[in-house]
Amino acid sequence: MNGPRDDTGDIWVFGYGSLMWRPGFAHRAAAPALLRGYHRAFCVTSYRHRGTRDRPGLVLGLDRGGSCRGRAYLVAATDVPAVLDYLDERELIDYPYRRACVPIQAAGRRVSALTYLIDFNHAQYVGRLALEHTAEIIRGAHGISGSNPDYLRDLIAHLDELGIADGPLHALARLI
Repeated sequence: MNGPRDDTGDIWVFGYGSLMWRPGFAHRAAAPALLRGYHRAFCVTSYRHRGTRDRPGLVLGLDRGGSCRGRAYLVAATDVPAVLDYLDERELIDYPYRRACVPIQAAGRRVSALTYLIDFNHAQYVGRLALEHTAEIIRGAHGISGSNPDYLRDLIAHLDELGIADGPLHALARLI
């Protein structure tokens, strides 16, 4: 796949976390989507939004392996520059993500979509932690955007509303 633009210049954007229920940008359509090769995980250290330097929290990233159900948004060509600026500011500041083009299933077909993947070499990428250790980190973390446990509970509530089952996140919530 060469890039996320289709023949009209429109792009698809794939969301796996808060972009699913709070995209914050203009879009022509939204659809359930599936990304293969990555899964939703608490694999990124947060020193600001969900934790501090003294007590880091964890936020979501797309980690290697498995698959991830999320939402895809079709962005009109005329809105692409503003949407990319907005998304880069939202996703790239304070976090080790990088903009990437990935193949997804959305709207009944395979499309190329823009998403934000983890830089696996970045110091804030913690990889796959044991479930109990993840729960311990989240349990006591709080940052400028609120508590880490509230972030997890809100995430699960929104996923449930969208009909997206995520057993590992439910198991994590039971430990907290």
